[in-house]
Amino acid sequence: MLKVEHIGIAVNNLAQSMPLFEKLLNTPCYKTEAVESEKVTTAFFRQGDTKIELLESTDPQGVIARFIEKKGEGIHHIAFEVTDIEAEMKRLQAEGFTLLNDTPKPGADNKLVCFLHPKGTNGVLVELCMERKE
Repeated sequence: MLKVEHIGIAVNNLAQSMPLFEKLLNTPCYKTEAVESEKVTTAFFRQGDTKIELLESTDPQGVIARFIEKKGEGIHHIAFEVTDIEAEMKRLQAEGFTLLNDTPKPGADNKLVCFLHPKGTNGVLVELCMERKE
């Protein structure tokens, strides 16, 4: 793993949360994006080499809506950048980690992503991400 690529934060309302994070981080949101497959709208902020991703559910039954219902708004996942997502998935599976998807899937910000089950990572949802090569 190369670095922390971003930290995902679940929010109820992007329109309310974006100004708060712009003030907190002293930087504007540089991108918003709908990710239909995950039923979310995202907003990204850059702080040095790391990004903060706000996630708002677009479906009351979506993963983020269910997360907020159980735990409230807050940190949802930590994403690590990898150079070869498939190799890293195989390595982690061989180490005993449970992957939440068998193959990398399209994610926000032009990434391929895979999540690790939080039961195997001390309750932290971990995302692997790699820049998509178009």
